Amino acid sequence: MIRIAGLSRIAGEQKILDDITLEIHRGEIFTIIGPSGSGKTTLLRLIDLLDWPSAGKILFDGHDTAGTERARLAIRRRMSMVFQKPAVLNTTVAENVAFGLKFRGTDQAQIDPRITSALELVGLSGFEKRRATSLSGGEMQRVAIARAMVTEPEVLLLDEPTANLDPVSTEIIEDLLIKINREMHTTILFSTHDMIQGQRLAHRIGVIMNGRLVQVGTLHDIFYQPKGKEVARFVGIDTILKGVVQSNEQGHATIAIGNARFEVVTPCPPGKTVALYIRPEEVTISIPDGAQKTSVRNQIMGTIVKLVTLGPFVRVTVDCGMLLITALITNRSSGELGLAIGTTVIASVKASAIHVRADPS
Repeated sequence: MIRIAGLSRIAGEQKILDDITLEIHRGEIFTIIGPSGSGKTTLLRLIDLLDWPSAGKILFDGHDTAGTERARLAIRRRMSMVFQKPAVLNTTVAENVAFGLKFRGTDQAQIDPRITSALELVGLSGFEKRRATSLSGGEMQRVAIARAMVTEPEVLLLDEPTANLDPVSTEIIEDLLIKINREMHTTILFSTHDMIQGQRLAHRIGVIMNGRLVQVGTLHDIFYQPKGKEVARFVGIDTILKGVVQSNEQGHATIAIGNARFEVVTPCPPGKTVALYIRPEEVTISIPDGAQKTSVRNQIMGTIVKLVTLGPFVRVTVDCGMLLITALITNRSSGELGLAIGTTVIASVKASAIHVRADPS
């Protein structure tokens, strides 16, 4: 539906986006993730035709968007954008939602029922006469989405739409986006730095780092098979180990990392230098009391050097001599095991849970 080729954006001497090539499929939810300042907002603004690229092309249904202003306006009217901070007019909710329709010259007889439908869609029926600026942040963001959807766009773009909202409002917005996509078949493209949100909503994910699109793929591709250390760190993989393949029998290999040995699944041949990426939730922590029985082949003993509580979870860092392994376990498990700084534990991980890259970068 939207095809981007060689897209770049330069402001002064700063290259904000560098050679972005991407295709957005009709009817999908595509999420752009990346650290602050990576170029996410700039990419959305270029797709929405609010700004001009310094190089490259954006095609909408095969039509080049670098045409006349009249042609660009026609394409823009097939899209709507919602920004991070909900921009509402100091008027009633109904007048806010009607803004785009009035701008397009829609008859008043058509406007009223469409306002009603849009507010019903976002769960704000009966709010028509309320003053928009008196609403909560989450309600104002839903008004902004209603204003975007009342024009019945084919593509809805959102720039970190829940960044300033509380968890309850965030969940409402997320459920709303899923509903819009499923029931109205609207193509949704949004940016976020919330990893959990990206995992929950997206059909596909694109990762932007320093203005470059470094990886595009499914949830599993991005979070379990990252292409390089930079992406891995961003999606929450702390344990990145560099080693050499010692042996490989029909895809079942042994990797040497210092004095430690890891069994993994990889086609890499003996002698190949590789990088091992281990997600923290794939690591099991146990106490070496001699009672545990497990079929997991990768078990390494170490000492806990760091414990970080993350809501109902605990991030455990284990010093295993020449390497550090990070695990994510529940608070309850941590308490039952009596974990503390200095506790000796066994960190275990299945061979199939380790992502191996031949390029160790």
